[in-house]
This record gives sequence, structure tokens and C-alpha cells, in this order.
Amino acid sequence: MRILFVCLGNICRSPTAEAVLRHKLRELGLEGVEVDSAGTGDWHVGKPPDSRTRQAAQLRGYDLSALRGRQVCVSDFRRFDLILAMDNSNLEQLRRMRPGDAMAELDLFLRRYDLAPVEVPDPYYGGEEGFQQVLDLLEQACDGLLRELRGRL
Repeated sequence: MRILFVCLGNICRSPTAEAVLRHKLRELGLEGVEVDSAGTGDWHVGKPPDSRTRQAAQLRGYDLSALRGRQVCVSDFRRFDLILAMDNSNLEQLRRMRPGDAMAELDLFLRRYDLAPVEVPDPYYGGEEGFQQVLDLLEQACDGLLRELRGRL
């Protein structure tokens, strides 16, 4: 199983989701799942996640230090089984990019697991509490994803 998380710049929400899921997979001994993240925009390609994102994640035991921003590319739609967008805007962008022969299933991450709100809010322009809220939502959604993965694996 190959999963890609997508947000706008790949420096806040999607790398956090990647780190949270990787951590939870390791804890459960589920090594056969490939996890990655990307952004629909190209502003932060090659850059580490936002320092506030890294700090908030580190306080909960998630390590984002090795992650670097990248942009979604057409081959991602053939490489990944499941591409999960953080918000409707990025989901629509992914739908526009998706080639006709794509195998990946596209979905909105929180909506897939019946969480509210249905979009992961972008914490970039807010304060520290926004990064904590994002972590809360992503941890819950990753738990839902893990239940789904157990059923598939």
C-alpha cells in the first residue's frame, strides 16, 4: 500500500500527516506501507517543514527533521494507491492534474474518516494553537486510516 498526503506547500499539514502515520505504523509493526507527502505548489521544494510545525510535532514525539518539500507530479497518480488531500482546494487541484490512466484513489483526508471539520485548516498564518489543532485532527484521521489499512492488509 502506498499513501501520499497533499497540502498546498508541503511544509505544514501534509508532512505532519506523513510523520504521524509513519510513527503509528512503526508502533504497530506495519512495515509494508509506503508513506510520502507533497504540495500542489512549488514554493517550498527542497525546504524542511515550517519550524513551528517541526516544534509542535516534536513535542508529541514525531520527527519531521528528514522531510523536505516536494511538488506533486503526474507520476504520483500512478505510483500511489491512495492520495489524501488536506482541503477541498488541493483536492480539486489534484483532480485537475490527474491523468486518465491514474490508478490512485483521491479523497479528502478528514472526510474519509467522518471527522469534523472536513478540511484540515492551514496553520501557516496563525498562532501555535493552530499547529496543535492540526496535530489533533491528523492523529484522529491517521487512526481511521490505520483501521482501513488493517482491513486491506
